[in-house]
Amino acid sequence: MKIHKRRLVGVISLTLAGLAVSAWHHANGEAVAPKAAIKAEASLVRALKVEPKEISDVRAAIGEVKPRRESDLGFRLSGKIVKRWVDAGVLVRKGDLLATIEDEDYKNRVHSAETDVAATQAVLVEAQANERRVGGLFKKRYTSALNYDAAVKSLRSSQAKLQSAKIALEMAKDQLGYTELRAEFDGIVTAVGAENGQLVNVGQMVVRLADPKARDAVFSIAESVFANSPEGEIPRIAVSLLSNPAIKVSGKVREISPVADAVTRTFEVKVALENPPAEMRFGSSVAGRVDQPADPMVVLPGGALFDKDGEPAVWIVGANSEVSLKPVTVVRYEIDRVVISKGLNKGDIVFTAGVNRLHDRQKVRFQEGFAK
Repeated sequence: MKIHKRRLVGVISLTLAGLAVSAWHHANGEAVAPKAAIKAEASLVRALKVEPKEISDVRAAIGEVKPRRESDLGFRLSGKIVKRWVDAGVLVRKGDLLATIEDEDYKNRVHSAETDVAATQAVLVEAQANERRVGGLFKKRYTSALNYDAAVKSLRSSQAKLQSAKIALEMAKDQLGYTELRAEFDGIVTAVGAENGQLVNVGQMVVRLADPKARDAVFSIAESVFANSPEGEIPRIAVSLLSNPAIKVSGKVREISPVADAVTRTFEVKVALENPPAEMRFGSSVAGRVDQPADPMVVLPGGALFDKDGEPAVWIVGANSEVSLKPVTVVRYEIDRVVISKGLNKGDIVFTAGVNRLHDRQKVRFQEGFAK
């Protein structure tokens, strides 16, 4: 009885082992078959057909309104400010008094110079009378030529001293005039740099004066914008208020800085505004926009671009549905797309997704509609 049970257990064990081996081979065979099929099947990718078209090259920048003519006015002399007659925002005319410094010392210098002129004039009158008297005696041979020469020398010296005294007087008057700071042109005061009672040095800014008639829109432009700009006539710029785009004027580029800013590495561009409205005050933020016609170009999603040795390229499909990498020239990069000017032809099929998983001569397929 015990022997019979042992035989029965052995048969059952062998049967179960055989079933397990058979199931393993069956499962392994079915797993390998789809894997081989996947290897043989071409990869499914997303693509689009190239259709070059003319794209308006729209460029915009943010800047501010600044006066075309602005001067920092200061005294030609050092001194203490007695009175500043204007504040920021005041309109002034040419010649209007802006500020004054203490002038007592300079008035005294003028008085001293006037006294010197009077004294030299008296000496000149005496020298003239002496020259006439000695000259008369010399003609009658009552005096020597040496005495006459001395009289002439004294006369000429007196004339020179008078001329010098008059020049000193004019200089003293000029110095007195420099104690008053006056407007050099019609304009508006945009800033003040000193207060009453303050000691100022020569040339220190006391009043900043700007011409309100001529205004510029000033922008900071990146170097890449100049690199991608076509050569030829510079287009006109449409400038509008950032706070109210309905207020806009036309302008023309009048100056491009030849040197980049040391910090931002941008170039300052000044646009002369034509008949700017009163709302475009100094310091207002403005937007500049220019539309330029461009040659036919290709626009692709940003995901289509591939990096090959540091240069841009895209994957295109060739004969027998095999992919190949083609270098391209990118005009500019935008938020979610790139604009390509060279490297692609009309009808080329470019892959737009999964480009990092492709390799050269790989076979691919795409569903109908992906290449439209």
